[in-house]
Amino acid sequence: MTSRLTARLALALSIAIVGCAGAQPPKDDLALGRTSRQEILQRLGSPYREDTVTKNGKQLKTMTYAFATTGGTPVRAGVSATRGQGFYFFDDKLAGYDFSSSWKEDQTDFDGAKVPQIKKGVTTRDEVLRLIGRPGGKYGYPLISDPNAQADVYLYAESSGSPFNVKFYQKHLVVTYDNRGVVSNVEYQEIGQK
Repeated sequence: MTSRLTARLALALSIAIVGCAGAQPPKDDLALGRTSRQEILQRLGSPYREDTVTKNGKQLKTMTYAFATTGGTPVRAGVSATRGQGFYFFDDKLAGYDFSSSWKEDQTDFDGAKVPQIKKGVTTRDEVLRLIGRPGGKYGYPLISDPNAQADVYLYAESSGSPFNVKFYQKHLVVTYDNRGVVSNVEYQEIGQK
């Protein structure tokens, strides 16, 4: 994921201090390459933000949904309870989606210290699921470089502080698998500090 795309999600989550369209955990019926942009609009309504991004030489349309409130129960004290969901479309079909939550009941925080245990060509998808947990999203081509592969996406973002001194932290893990279900690529990025 590019820094530009990561920054857009960070901005959406930190700005959404009052209710916007209600982001929610992804449903299992989202199908990369088949679910259309119109289907997402019908399910969730108008997004908080729409934009475009270029990845692997292809232009994708993006839709971001965000929700934050001072009344939600955060994953830990001092953190704003926020949810954000991104959808990425290539030729009007779903190329990927991700979900982040700092709400206690559906938080997406994961242990980044375990990422080095994921080995290319060795670790299987089942092993990653046991190690990191259930992913909050999936990416396909052109969000990842291999047109024949898919990736599981783990995303966690939180904000804290006052409106005049917002602190933001995000971690993003993309684990790509080959056709045997073995890890072919791992990308991990952290921004900010907890």
